Amino acid sequence: MTALTADDIRRVFLDFMAEQGHVIIPRAPLIPRDDPTTLFTGSGMQPLLPYLLGAEHPAGRRLADSQTCLRVQDIDEVGDNRHTTFFEMLGNWSLGDYFKQEQIPQVWTFLTEKVGLDPNRIYVSCFSGDPEHGIPKDEESAGIWARLFTEAGVSADQVEVGTEEHASEVGTGGARIAFYSDKNWWCRGGKASEMPVGEPGGPDTEMFYLFPQVEHDPAYGEHCHQNCDCGRFIELGNSVFMEYRRTEDGFEPLPRRNVDYGGGLARIAAAAIDSPDVFRIGLLHPIIAKLEELSGRSYDDETRAMRVIADHLRGATFLAVDGVQPGNKGQAYVMRRLIRRAVRFAFDLGLQENFFPEIIPTIAQIYAAHYPEVGEHAEFVQRVLAKEEQSFRRTLRKGLKQLREYRESGVTGHELFVLYDTYGFPVELSAEEALAQGIAVSDDWRAEFDGEMAAQRARSQQSTTLHV
Repeated sequence: MTALTADDIRRVFLDFMAEQGHVIIPRAPLIPRDDPTTLFTGSGMQPLLPYLLGAEHPAGRRLADSQTCLRVQDIDEVGDNRHTTFFEMLGNWSLGDYFKQEQIPQVWTFLTEKVGLDPNRIYVSCFSGDPEHGIPKDEESAGIWARLFTEAGVSADQVEVGTEEHASEVGTGGARIAFYSDKNWWCRGGKASEMPVGEPGGPDTEMFYLFPQVEHDPAYGEHCHQNCDCGRFIELGNSVFMEYRRTEDGFEPLPRRNVDYGGGLARIAAAAIDSPDVFRIGLLHPIIAKLEELSGRSYDDETRAMRVIADHLRGATFLAVDGVQPGNKGQAYVMRRLIRRAVRFAFDLGLQENFFPEIIPTIAQIYAAHYPEVGEHAEFVQRVLAKEEQSFRRTLRKGLKQLREYRESGVTGHELFVLYDTYGFPVELSAEEALAQGIAVSDDWRAEFDGEMAAQRARSQQSTTLHV
């Protein structure tokens, strides 16, 4: 069987879900509508939150899509083999319709039959329960997985490991099904005990793919396991069984039980080509190839820089398509940070001149077929991003020179504020660059920087008052 491309997998997933009675809905913008609690659409379920809480969706109770997402909390992890700030989630939902007995076999069929992944390399995890809040161990999901593995001729051993730390200490004995506690509870607030009142959540089951060609890194613990961060196992997605709502006193059942599946398109596509590196797939590698061409350097030698640039420019492109322009607040500031971080890493590749106009058309070409709006806005996106690149390049050299002058003294929030105020360096970029150059950064740099910002605003307000 010829390996499917990422575009193939997206199409196959949506077609398969339609065959299962799901209505295919369009992606929501990266900028959330009517949700002031977050800057970006960071998960497939986020635009559907009202319906998961009980509202009726106009398209019905079975839905599916491919949702573009942006998570800047992962920005420091971009550069490894699997983390990106921008990604697509393949999603399907059952809003009070089917539940575990249909959902888990449905995902299994998609991964093994439609995509063609090897069942022998699929591992899963399930929720070990939360006695404090009266939430039982998810034996039902584990039982369904055990049946599917057995039917595929794969051992279905189970093991309870509790936490990632414990699993790394004792291992799983190669068990196909591992029970974790907080790691297999899904909500927007993290742990069950930390969920905001009113938020929905529930146990989830997660699917992983084993890349035996990757050696376990003991820096992550003595033993490898499903949730190990060494890169040998990569999570492909999860099915959340959303049954509860957080209350002041604990939890109550939702009006109806829902299924919320999210599958990482890039990771599934990487598994399909047997590569633990998501930057090898067709949604990212053409950008890498263009960077190799422009810089004259190889991806193998400049892996981190090329990964960061490819990811950040892709994210900035979709932000521009969805109406964001670089600025100093909110979504605009995050977009500016992505762009300027890409420019900074371009210096490591020897790209001293503007190169965004060479990259944006490549990104547009990758996505225009499925997301026509990317092709339609390509010229606008190119102008917006190229203008920001040009502006930042004028000050980057000066800022880097200034930063090097702090090599002996180190930097506090005061120096980081100077770099921000004088040279336009996003403060996170300054702190990151200082550490990369071996310059000491004070532990309280963020609070110190925020203090400088507050003092500047006070001075500005006072000046305005005196002027009036």
